[in-house]
Parts: sequence; structure tokens; C-alpha cells
Amino acid sequence: MSTVKVNMDWKGGTAFETDLNGHKLIIDAPSAAGGNDLGPTPKPLMLVALAGCTGIDVASILKKMRVEFEALKVWVEAEQTETYPKHYSSMRVVYEFKGKDLPMAKLEKAVKLSEEQYCGVSYIYKKAIPLTSEIRVVE
Repeated sequence: MSTVKVNMDWKGGTAFETDLNGHKLIIDAPSAAGGNDLGPTPKPLMLVALAGCTGIDVASILKKMRVEFEALKVWVEAEQTETYPKHYSSMRVVYEFKGKDLPMAKLEKAVKLSEEQYCGVSYIYKKAIPLTSEIRVVE
């Protein structure tokens, strides 16, 4: 087992900065919540983590399957509770592929492999909330 560590440095107000693999990231609250809106708020980064994790998996798996597509968009829609602590009560991942004559069986297999075997983000999220997905193809 390995340990992963993230350091956040306070930058004043509600802003914090981190260095992730050589990439600076600032997290802050919006102006309406008393912050300076210097960066995204933390919770939506959960959605980014899921979209990025599964997107990288699916693109890599399809490359190994020799499936060529023109574009891939991955987005995550989440339902958020209205009461505190506000949290996501469900998430839905949408994979939108663009290309001609894309083999749906291979697209489905790549998504399934990511969701069930490779993506550590979806693995842990599924333990806490309902997580569904959809595949769309645009020619």
C-alpha cells in the first residue's frame, strides 16, 4: 500500500493553494460566501475527479481495442442535498463519443471495465452514493 499526500497552503480569506504533480491549484469560496472566487470550490472537484478518472480509462482502453473516435466528452451530473452537510446524493456519468461506425459493444465494454475494475474514484463513490452511466454516440 502506498500513501498519497496533498498539502494545502492558506492564502488568506478562504483561499488555499496546492501543488498537484507540478500543477498549481487554488480552491476558494465564491464572493457571495465570503471568499474571493480565486478558484473552484472543493465539492465540484469530486465530479472532475470522476470524469477525469473514467475518461482516461475509457480512452486508454479503446486505444488498446483499436477503436478510433473523433471526440470523447465525459460529464458528471450530481444531485445535491439542500440541508447541511450538503453532499451529493447521486451521480450520473455521461460518455459522449463522436465518430462513424463506432462499435457499441466495445464502447460499453470500455466503460464497464473503467467503472468496475480500473477507476478508483468511481469505486469509492459507488460505496457511498448511487452512480449510474449513459453512453451516447454522435456521428
